[in-house]
Amino acid sequence: MLSNEKVGAELNDVDAVTRYHEETKHHYDRQARSLGYMDWANQPNPFRWYEGLTRLNLPFTEKDLGAAHMDLYRREDNPVRDFSLQNLSLFLELSLGLSAWKSAGGNKWALRMNPSSGNLHPTEGYVVTLGNIAGEPGVFHYSPYLHALEPRALFPEKVCARLTNHFAVDGFLFGLTSIFWREAWKYGERAFRYCNHDLGHAIAAAGFAANLLGWKITYLSEASDEDVAAVLGLTQTTWIEGEAEHPEILCYAHPSNVKDIPANLPPELISEIVGLPFQGRPNRLSEDHIDWEIISEIAEAAPKPRTPTQHWLAPHRPFFPGDESRIRAAHIIRQRRSALAFDGATSISESQFLTMLDKTLPREDTVPFDFKLGPVRVHLLLFVHRVLGLAPGLYMFLRDEAGFERLKTACRPEFAWKRAKEGLPLFLLTEGPFMREATAVSCQQDIAGDSAFSLGMIADFRRSVEEAPYLYRHLYWETGMIGQVLYLEAEAHGLRATGIGCFFDDAVHNLMGLKDNQFQTLYHFTIGTPVEDQRLQTWSPYAHLTSATPSGEECEAAG
Repeated sequence: MLSNEKVGAELNDVDAVTRYHEETKHHYDRQARSLGYMDWANQPNPFRWYEGLTRLNLPFTEKDLGAAHMDLYRREDNPVRDFSLQNLSLFLELSLGLSAWKSAGGNKWALRMNPSSGNLHPTEGYVVTLGNIAGEPGVFHYSPYLHALEPRALFPEKVCARLTNHFAVDGFLFGLTSIFWREAWKYGERAFRYCNHDLGHAIAAAGFAANLLGWKITYLSEASDEDVAAVLGLTQTTWIEGEAEHPEILCYAHPSNVKDIPANLPPELISEIVGLPFQGRPNRLSEDHIDWEIISEIAEAAPKPRTPTQHWLAPHRPFFPGDESRIRAAHIIRQRRSALAFDGATSISESQFLTMLDKTLPREDTVPFDFKLGPVRVHLLLFVHRVLGLAPGLYMFLRDEAGFERLKTACRPEFAWKRAKEGLPLFLLTEGPFMREATAVSCQQDIAGDSAFSLGMIADFRRSVEEAPYLYRHLYWETGMIGQVLYLEAEAHGLRATGIGCFFDDAVHNLMGLKDNQFQTLYHFTIGTPVEDQRLQTWSPYAHLTSATPSGEECEAAG
């Protein structure tokens, strides 16, 4: 039974999470607080590195793997590869590495496999090796700019042995963190939302990359934020003010045919890691910072404690029998880009539309939603504009039909809720053109109305936050994972997608008829036929690497 003090603290945290969400909404007459202009002199470096370390350059290796489109999702056709430096290199490249450089008007910037709001990239990646995969075992930071590992701490034999015995199968730990300042520089108080969107994209990107190697990343769901910080060396690092990394997740990468992986780390083992000497000084990202207090408040209100494992199992369901793409899986990942504009004319087939949506459904032992964040908490409100064989209108795609009655009751009573396709949880709410409404609620951005379809991700907000405040973060992770699936599916079908973080929250809720915060829209997305910007030049992702390792100054210039 919870003490009165703990109950009171959790209620206060629920209030703090709700207040943050309300105060960071965009409205037609005002937007969430931000600086209001682009402070270019303090634009954060998108690349973190640790000074004073000898980096381990990762080899560039096999490019294709021979995996087909559906091998992104299915596990059975991907042979288990060994945990070598070459395969670790490929995993990191396909999940967090650079995908291209773009240039225009004298400016040059990097794109990555994992997308990011404003291309600001708050997400940092780490690996914790147990064997000789990277030489001596230890904690390594991944540098996507250099495609290299930075050794922050090396493990004595007893720590390595205890970790190996705990997991009892070959593999390595994979961790992700967030730097709130990178998003806050541009987006102000709404940045916490975007950091967690990006985290979800990175989780899914890592899941796809691991699967192509015959691996699976199992979420250590019992670990707390403090545990993650201790293992990755965040608590042992002296951070530049305003540029600290926030702990997010730890996973264990292992052969996909091994099912029973512990979801925790023993506390005494974490204590031993905390006591190790961590090396390296984090580089400065900006000369000056704005302290958005509400971001610190929401981070303090939504920490993840140690929790028991949730025993939620995704259902077993076949994939929708649509056309599979002929594009190889690794190429789909590498060619992913965010559309800048759509042609506003080209339609897609019903089969393409349904096949893409179908991939967002959780399935047993299928990437990426067997990551086990918990039960489905996010559904899709669809603005269908140009889908052959499907009437334009407003639709709902229920990722778990158990939520049907609650969502139907919360929405407008006049909605039809007519099943649009037998065998899929797609429901027509109302017919008609919704291009203007889609554009309007997405901060007047034409990409939401010029596409084949756009959508809002509707989260089971109040019940989740009241269950545990940290689930607010998980809601965004779930939306980011859905977004990554839609990005890759768009590429597989010869289309292009874009995530939309700017939208008028309550305008969407009014359109649905929602009267309270039981459900909230958290992320928007749009897919269609892109219009390419001919002014942009494209460069290969690692052309900047030569036989000489770039210096810190060169990294900073790249940022």
